[in-house]
Amino acid sequence: METTQSLTDKLLDQRKQSVPRGVAFAHPIFASHAEGARLWDVEGKEYLDFTSGIGVMNVGHSHPRVIQAVQEQLQRYTHTCFTVVMYEPYVELASEVSALVGRGEPYQTVFLSTGVEAVENAVKIARAYTKRPGVVAFTGGFHGRTLLGLTLTASSSGYRQNFGPFAPEVYHLPFPYEYRGGSTEKSLDALTEFFETSVPADQIAAVIVEPQLGEGGFVPAPVPFLQGLRRITRERGILLIADEIQTGFGRTGKMFAFEHSGIDPDLVTVAKSLAAGLPLSAVAGKAAIMDAPAPGGLGGTYAGNPLACAAGLAVLEVFEEEGLVERAVGLGDQLRAGLLKLQQRRPQIGDVRGLGAMLAIELVKDGRSPDGALAQRVVDSARERGLLLLKCGPFKNVVRFLPPLVTSASEVERALAILESSFQ
Repeated sequence: METTQSLTDKLLDQRKQSVPRGVAFAHPIFASHAEGARLWDVEGKEYLDFTSGIGVMNVGHSHPRVIQAVQEQLQRYTHTCFTVVMYEPYVELASEVSALVGRGEPYQTVFLSTGVEAVENAVKIARAYTKRPGVVAFTGGFHGRTLLGLTLTASSSGYRQNFGPFAPEVYHLPFPYEYRGGSTEKSLDALTEFFETSVPADQIAAVIVEPQLGEGGFVPAPVPFLQGLRRITRERGILLIADEIQTGFGRTGKMFAFEHSGIDPDLVTVAKSLAAGLPLSAVAGKAAIMDAPAPGGLGGTYAGNPLACAAGLAVLEVFEEEGLVERAVGLGDQLRAGLLKLQQRRPQIGDVRGLGAMLAIELVKDGRSPDGALAQRVVDSARERGLLLLKCGPFKNVVRFLPPLVTSASEVERALAILESSFQ
């Protein structure tokens, strides 16, 4: 008897023929439509989406305000290139992002298209301002896939493969991954020793850090560590770059994760949830620093596309009107409590961690040995039951939770029930 091939199988076959294997996929499904915290595949199956497109859909899928803003802009013009003919949405959004990041201080914002473009431009700005070449990053950090972004990245050797040689004048120091034996003291001591033994501080333009590691395992940076970084960099004339590409826009229960530690970064990179899925990123920084590059030094053909800027303005309206930062706190508290209860029943959960609604569980065996195989089984089992999750961490043994900030309490409870059954 001849069997009919499903649409998913047909698309998987087509993908295999047309898309290189280097473009990985977490789930063997294809999206049909999505709304809020839910997504449907082409076979009609419904899922709770706790990936949010890797932390992009903080306002939820298909938010009516965002769709309306993009449709209205679509009727006006879709592209002029801001460095040729300027347009109002860019300037308006730059003003709002500058005010959010600067919190009363004079900040400026430049828009790009992708997160790694924001990272690379932040480094360019830092080098232009300090007239120094070196950049310090941390193990576990993920800063993108272009040459400089990949050089800064140290979360998984799989990202690097055989893509070298890499960019010069980039150095990595240990991140305070406390569950794996790291500490604030060890990391700050390593930075001080690095200046004395390897590269003098007056050759370092910037230190870049994620306030909570993303791909590196959802490890929050301890508050004393970030405060120590701010003190050391300020004393030595080094700029501090906060990479908020995944942690920004309410994800951690603050508009930006650096606010948890009370520091003031010199430069902040943002992307992902800034425009609810449209390609838009930004560097926001202190005005005197941002003005360091001469005219022509920043920009790009598609940088700050008007459709994406219109979406960004709508996103900020949604945050204010729906109180999404406050909702992230409640969402995170509910999810964390459920994960901690599950940890009591499942010794394989070695650690529950994260800020706000950016949470993860680290799965282990034989004490603290990473169990990446179990993490994959949990992710696969959860998908079969209608919950989409992602792995992360250097050993791929961390299951991360990135629900849209509009996720309801009942949807969180349903997700926790699916998760628990997935361990069975």
